[in-house]
Amino acid sequence: QAQFVESGGGSVRAGGSLTLSCVASGTVFRLSDMAWYRRAPGKERVRVAHITFSGNEIWYAEPVEGRFTISRDNAKSTLYLQMNNSKPGDTAVYFCNNIRRPGPWGQGTQVTVSS
Repeated sequence: QAQFVESGGGSVRAGGSLTLSCVASGTVFRLSDMAWYRRAPGKERVRVAHITFSGNEIWYAEPVEGRFTISRDNAKSTLYLQMNNSKPGDTAVYFCNNIRRPGPWGQGTQVTVSS
């Protein structure tokens, strides 16, 4: 069964940067289209970025486009999210998952952006 372990969250001031990581196991990561999601306080979980297995296609939600960068290292079965120019609205718990064959959600990693 697929397992995803997210890390790299923390507290930053607005304008700061963080790099999130997601290590996948129990799945053929190199063949998996992957996504980052976030769940802000009191809101539903939403997708913020995704990347195809080859890395050839990438999509960003409008609130993060131009500030976040999704990438992957298939040799390490790891997905990344580089967060630049962070805003208080980015405060959320961040998760990763397989798009086409979602596995159980991991614990996520908390990101807190203060103004």
